[in-house]
Amino acid sequence: MRKIIMIAMLMIGCFTLFTGCNEADRVSYNLSKEADNFNDVRQITVINCLQGDVLFQMTGKMSIQADVEENQLEIIVEDENGAYKKHFIGLSDNVTYVVEDITSKNVDKYQYILNFNPKMWLPVKGDVID
Repeated sequence: MRKIIMIAMLMIGCFTLFTGCNEADRVSYNLSKEADNFNDVRQITVINCLQGDVLFQMTGKMSIQADVEENQLEIIVEDENGAYKKHFIGLSDNVTYVVEDITSKNVDKYQYILNFNPKMWLPVKGDVID
């Protein structure tokens, strides 16, 4: 009789453990894992909140991690030779970002696009050496 009670309690415990995660949590975990494994196309848009201008966009298959201590995003992309490249986006109180999953677009796994807003560049004046 004790064995039957123990087995029943074990089954109830397992059922409770597995029903504790809802479907949205599982889907969110699976989507994040796929994107971080370079299987999904993402687009990052960085926005200057004071002016409402898009600073730049980056599109491709990439892994994105927020580094709260350094106040930046760390973005890793894979090139056609299997080498990885890491990019950083600095964040501030007036700069925010949006990450979109745009997997439906047909993008090469080893290609990414980075678009800067040309109006946001400050001109640099240098001396001409003769």
